Amino acid sequence: MLLNRRNILAGAGIAGIATAFPALATGTPAAPGDAEAVRTLAAIAEEMLAAFPENATTLGIDTGKRTGLKSTLTDRSVAADAGQRSKAGSRLRQLTAIDRSTLSPQVALDVDVTQAAYQLAHDGWEALPGGDVAILNQNVSYRSTPYIVSQGTGAFAEVPDMMESKHEIATRADADAYLARLEAYAASLDAETARIVADAGKNMVLPRFLLDITASQLNAAATQKVDEWSLIRSFATKAEKAGVAGAWSDSATTIATGKIAPALARQAAALTGLRDKAGDTPGMWKLPEAERAYAWLVEAGTTTRRTPEEVHQSGLEQVAKLSAEMDVLLKAQGLTKGSVGARLAELGKRPDLLYPNTNAGRAELLGYLNRTVANIRGKMPQVFGKVVEGKLIVKRVPVSIEGGAPNAYAGAGSIDGKTPGNFYINLKDTSIWPRFALPTLVSHEGIPGHVWQGEYTFSLPLIRTLLAFNAYSEGWALYAEQLTDEVGVYAEDPLAHLGYLQSMNFRASRLVADTGLHHKRWTMEQAMRWFGEATGYTASQCRSELNRYCAWPGQALGYKTGHNEINRLRSKAKATLGAKFDVKKFNDLVVGVGGVPLSVLERVVDNWAIAATA
Repeated sequence: MLLNRRNILAGAGIAGIATAFPALATGTPAAPGDAEAVRTLAAIAEEMLAAFPENATTLGIDTGKRTGLKSTLTDRSVAADAGQRSKAGSRLRQLTAIDRSTLSPQVALDVDVTQAAYQLAHDGWEALPGGDVAILNQNVSYRSTPYIVSQGTGAFAEVPDMMESKHEIATRADADAYLARLEAYAASLDAETARIVADAGKNMVLPRFLLDITASQLNAAATQKVDEWSLIRSFATKAEKAGVAGAWSDSATTIATGKIAPALARQAAALTGLRDKAGDTPGMWKLPEAERAYAWLVEAGTTTRRTPEEVHQSGLEQVAKLSAEMDVLLKAQGLTKGSVGARLAELGKRPDLLYPNTNAGRAELLGYLNRTVANIRGKMPQVFGKVVEGKLIVKRVPVSIEGGAPNAYAGAGSIDGKTPGNFYINLKDTSIWPRFALPTLVSHEGIPGHVWQGEYTFSLPLIRTLLAFNAYSEGWALYAEQLTDEVGVYAEDPLAHLGYLQSMNFRASRLVADTGLHHKRWTMEQAMRWFGEATGYTASQCRSELNRYCAWPGQALGYKTGHNEINRLRSKAKATLGAKFDVKKFNDLVVGVGGVPLSVLERVVDNWAIAATA
């Protein structure tokens, strides 16, 4: 069954979850406390949208009573952060006080998930002396960090793409809102700069090598020729396409040159001014209260209480197992000498597996990705009873940020379906993308991974759409790669299965590298050597990844942690149900429940399995 947003919102796509939570079957409150709890959750959702208005735009709900959000951006000031911390504490106390015995199972689940998010955020503000606790900000909830701005974090990296790809213009009011946001963008940059300086007073400073990359990106943006600003070009194009007459390009140029560019330059100067204070240590273990802070970041990344040491050892064990599997496949390709990583690197250099590092080569690579999306999409009914459209556009990471951006990332589109999801791939250097690595990448970022999973959240109450948990989201995306293997896509290319195992090994290696840097106190040289040998990735690819772990400690731990847990729960449910186990129903359940902490996911699966035995 193909689910569009209309019949999802009417309840057609939640039968699997309704088995575990019968209150969903009627769509009406089934317990005396439901109505008040639902009102509370709705109020919290509106409060979150007001705090992070970009999320309303991303979801396509900055209309009607929320129209005012379209002309604003997140307040990134010190005062606003303190205000969010205070409000979160109040909401946490309110959620904790709700009597679950008066609620239906589904509403109780929604309250539990919301409370878990607010508890995690509260604990983060307690644990981190500075930086950014992003748990409650849907678009970036995955990347809480001890640093306000880094090579892939901050207004300069986040606002322009949102403005260009998500801010729709159909009326003069929409265009005026765009201009208002350009003004707000400059203010956001200055607010962040003030926080950077404030954090430096607490010795919370980005490592020097990341500071240099970030300052370089900011300076490049500040000095870019006006006619090359995509923020202005896309604005003028959208206004013209909508038939909204006006001197929009001139107005935007005035703001860009008079306010945004100077703010970018001020932020770059502030970072450069901290070079002497910054150290070269890649791990956060030299920061104030580092042990407590990293323990929380591990919890935020995994939604578990596992210690960094436990995560590290688990990663080593998984890398050993996956390396043994890859060794067999590599030998079948005639690659018998050297470590698994070295042989993967050798295979990845084969000219017949690479795309030229030219615009034509990039276009060819993007075409291959689009064909792979279509192929995988057609096979999804084999592993899902309910399928969404999974609308997406495959895009190149903007050239302006590709030097510091992740290798790939994605997100779902708008709730109303007007704006498709985006799957970004970093094509600064096409040599990091041998063809055998691409099918599993499509599965992870697109279908049935992030874009696909994101659409299922649109069937849930708004508060649940606004809450995401890193281990669930990334664990699902890795599980999506596994499902693509199970429907036979990788069997179509003799090397694609190797690419899939390399991807799994890569995520297992992250468990080791992240904890190595921040817990084991590895040097960057140690991390580069170990990571390269384990994954077979190029030096530039390894450096990009490790830079990310330095900027976002703990985030990379969610992938394999979540994937392992989903498979553990699948095996557990299969053992409970025996011949009654239906993988389609299991997959419908796990993707349909929406973002939850892993402990909550276990409760959902256990309830479903018990109910299904009846």
